[in-house]
Amino acid sequence: VEDKQEFSRFPTKAGRRSLSRSISQSSTDSYSSAASYTDSSDDETSPRDKTQVNSKGSTDFCVKNIKQAEFGRREIEIAEQDMSALISLRKRAQSEKPLAGAKIVGCTHITAQTAVLIETLVALGAQCRWTACNIYSTQNEVAAALSEIGVAVFAWKGESEDDFWWCIDRCVNTEGWQPNMILDDGGDLTHWMYKKYPNVFKKIRGIVEESVTGVHRLYQLSKAGKLCVPAMNVNDSVTKQKFDNLYCCRESILDGLKRTTDVMFGGKQVVVCGYGEVGKGCCAALKALGAIVYVTEIDPICALQACMDGFRVVKLNEVIRHVDVIITCTGNKNVVTRDQLDRMKNGSIVCNMGHSNTEIDVASLRTPELTWERVRSQVDHVIWPDGKRVILLAEGRLLNLSCSTVPTFVLSITATTQALALIELYNAPEGRYKQDVYLLPKKMDEYVASLHLATFDAHLTELTDEQAKYLGLNKNGPFKPNYYRYTFTYNIDFIHHQFMYGFCAD
Repeated sequence: VEDKQEFSRFPTKAGRRSLSRSISQSSTDSYSSAASYTDSSDDETSPRDKTQVNSKGSTDFCVKNIKQAEFGRREIEIAEQDMSALISLRKRAQSEKPLAGAKIVGCTHITAQTAVLIETLVALGAQCRWTACNIYSTQNEVAAALSEIGVAVFAWKGESEDDFWWCIDRCVNTEGWQPNMILDDGGDLTHWMYKKYPNVFKKIRGIVEESVTGVHRLYQLSKAGKLCVPAMNVNDSVTKQKFDNLYCCRESILDGLKRTTDVMFGGKQVVVCGYGEVGKGCCAALKALGAIVYVTEIDPICALQACMDGFRVVKLNEVIRHVDVIITCTGNKNVVTRDQLDRMKNGSIVCNMGHSNTEIDVASLRTPELTWERVRSQVDHVIWPDGKRVILLAEGRLLNLSCSTVPTFVLSITATTQALALIELYNAPEGRYKQDVYLLPKKMDEYVASLHLATFDAHLTELTDEQAKYLGLNKNGPFKPNYYRYTFTYNIDFIHHQFMYGFCAD
């Protein structure tokens, strides 16, 4: 009785309902980036069928629940603490308003970290309209917080395919607002505008694209002579490739798999399809936890890197029957086919760390002879007639942003790179950039990196005049030629981990 009274003393009646709700939801919702504050009501009405108004009286948005804005603001404030470089850029350039007059339409993951970027763009003078590049990665409360301050956001977690394209269209097609810049992640927004609104597309001053998939689409347009605006390939910038793709995925792959499946990796046999920067990060993390890691590759250079890093390079068909986990990281299509899924063993896990949802042939699994069973949010059992179950995560979409969170600091590096790319394209004098795809200038890559060094209290050594002359460099950079390949040693942490734990055990 005393314990019951003590318990009752703390929560209010509303608080107990909230507590009960949160407990019951924990069995059905993954602890994902979008599940920190889920909708407090059981209303399953589509946001498209609801009319919502923010505190300023605007209805130019479509999110799950505008009342979640306060929670979203807290999430954004937390993200700002680890994005000090982007905040520093905001403060330095805010008075100059380098994006004054820019009307940016964006299609990215809508998370607290992206919100810091969007609010930075607004602070630098831009008007923004935004939608989500992934139907599962939107943080509903963050979308509400952005809508509350006047950013036209059209996105919510769990959109249908029809919703996805409707949201993109609402961002682009609005009376009295003509976009002149695009920030894209995956190329869907660019593709939609190019196909459906060609006259609007021709008036765009620049495109900034941050994914392998989107960059591939841009190069296709350029090669065919159909790209009528300059574009910046942020994905292949050093600060994106070597930090976001590598370090972000090295941490978030484990986070996503643990939250959704509670799997133990020690001794598990895992195939990582693709050994680019994403694949390298995934392999390093899995190996550090004791997994037996195989790699599939089409590129002999990447394959040789994998071999030298201690991984066995195989064809997927050689190991498909006995592996426990398959992770795709290629940006390609049909990397894992229905025939291969048929041969996987009971209880195996299949997931994707590439941007697009085409790497795993999920469509082939939606047939009458197979049964889909929802385990929890973003986790499905696909059951074969003989009772075999394969665990499919996020329906083949991007695992880390659909099922977990990603490191804020690394996203600060990418967001700062995107902001600088937008400023560069928007302010570039006529003729500097033609109708083609460009890499971010090396000087900007170095500037992004320098902004983030203060977090680690790092102090750069300065060249003397004599040293700079000897190397043929400007003392202020850039310090490497464009053809320079930045390299990393991927297994140092693993070796250190093994040495320390082995030493302690002995």
